[in-house]
Amino acid sequence: MLQSTRAIRRAKPVQRVLYVADLISTIVGKTAAWLIIALMSVVVIEVFKRYLFNAPTAWIFDLNNMLYGTVFMLCGAYTLAQNAHVRGDFLYGSFKPRTQATLDLILYVVFFLPGIGALVYAGLHYAQDSWRILEHSNVTADGPPVYPFKTIIPIAGVLVLMQGLAEMLRCVVCLKSGVWPPRLKDVAELDVIEEQLANSEYVDEDTRKAAIARAHAIDETARQRGMGGDLNT
Repeated sequence: MLQSTRAIRRAKPVQRVLYVADLISTIVGKTAAWLIIALMSVVVIEVFKRYLFNAPTAWIFDLNNMLYGTVFMLCGAYTLAQNAHVRGDFLYGSFKPRTQATLDLILYVVFFLPGIGALVYAGLHYAQDSWRILEHSNVTADGPPVYPFKTIIPIAGVLVLMQGLAEMLRCVVCLKSGVWPPRLKDVAELDVIEEQLANSEYVDEDTRKAAIARAHAIDETARQRGMGGDLNT
């Protein structure tokens, strides 16, 4: 987190916007990921209750679905910030960064914005209706309340929309510069390397500078190739 804050402070205004979006998505995603432990605990406890004590819990199926659905939705923006969504890059990977950015921008406008906009709009109405009637699950006779869970739908949609707008801005920057701008995770990792080298008593100043420069060069090459881009644009 400290490295991320440093990177945001040092960045230029446009890059700072991208970093802030990445940071918000990362914080929400990593926080939501802890629900996996709750989900695993619920499943393990229920297995013991069901098969050892013959005392199953009627609403556990609903709880499992809600926990998993919450993790899945809240980690969507984080996954987008990490550029980790699955893509068919057997052709995309051979394109130059500007071509990639053009293709991405078109797809964001044509598919992403309408789809996520519809998700936010519909999810908001789902949540409002669910809160109005204090909806409970009808899977079991005494199902748990689902209105908190349905509230996650528009919240997750807004987060993904925010990160998607940041990705569109990232495409615009790439179209202008010819290279993909760095993501927050890339800068944070380099900051860790710099901090470790700065505190090492076995590395002199010239070696430290050379190592940092080499790390930056490797990171830039890996990042551009990771996006599928050719550095010679």
